[in-house]
Amino acid sequence: MSLVERKRQLVRDELAEAALKLVAFHGFEETTIDQMAAAAGVSRRTFFRYFPSKEDVIIEFLSDLGRSLSAALHSRPASEPPAEAVRQALRVFTDKFWEHPEKSSRLARVTVETPALLGRYLERQTAWKQTLTAELARRMAVDPSADLRPSILVAVAFAAFDTALTRWALNPGEDLNALVEECFALAFPDS
Repeated sequence: MSLVERKRQLVRDELAEAALKLVAFHGFEETTIDQMAAAAGVSRRTFFRYFPSKEDVIIEFLSDLGRSLSAALHSRPASEPPAEAVRQALRVFTDKFWEHPEKSSRLARVTVETPALLGRYLERQTAWKQTLTAELARRMAVDPSADLRPSILVAVAFAAFDTALTRWALNPGEDLNALVEECFALAFPDS
């Protein structure tokens, strides 16, 4: 990566971090693009060089996690049962959330309570499901167009994860990892 690219990435990261913090502590609708730009020490015009909208700041954060998700599933031991491999891969999210738990729980709450953000999150999740289904089918040595098991496993895993995430977002005092474990135990009782 060139010096110019590193500088651009640094500005993008600083802008995203400042914007995420504002949204987490003040709310999505209450936070303006001007406030996001000012918090990062950049102009409104600079903001738009990096993000097309304020929704995209949140969605880019989620997209970064989504890219890590596929790699995490790919790196799971081949001998691991499929449902366990997906559950462990989803730790990409919970591990990231625990780096800044208060901010993360607030962002999760803003995401599940803001229709525009929830819609964008679910849109991204659709792409993650497709990628994980393909990876899971590869691990299971099946054709995903003929065998429904990878698609069903991924869909149920995300349903369990989303249930835990929503509960945690609305009750941040609860332990997210324990909620994920409980939801997966209910979704995959024989695992």
